[in-house]
Amino acid sequence: MSHPVVWFEIMGNDASALREFYAQLFAWKIDADNAMDYGMVEADGGRGIAGGIGQLTQQIQPKVTFYVATPDIEKTLLRASEIGGGVLMPRTVLPGGTIIGMFADPEGNPIGLVEEADA
Repeated sequence: MSHPVVWFEIMGNDASALREFYAQLFAWKIDADNAMDYGMVEADGGRGIAGGIGQLTQQIQPKVTFYVATPDIEKTLLRASEIGGGVLMPRTVLPGGTIIGMFADPEGNPIGLVEEADA
């Protein structure tokens, strides 16, 4: 499959409570011991995809997002804009080197992008 879904993200106003909720509900292993206090969720036993649970900063409302791998975020954001979407976050390099971006689909749903050469 080209452009696979590679990450999910759950963001809310109380990240700690969200992490506790999902840990209790699904027995997810969540590690938030990092500088961003971002809960990293493991994909266990080769099933499912990894993800994260974090604190909202400038968002209007809580959200759930999935991230799709693409070889060229700028090109994908341009194409999304051309066919009815909108750019929410330009190509951004995170600490550690991961490169992400985000667009809204025609209904306003946020979709994340992760730049991977072999997507």
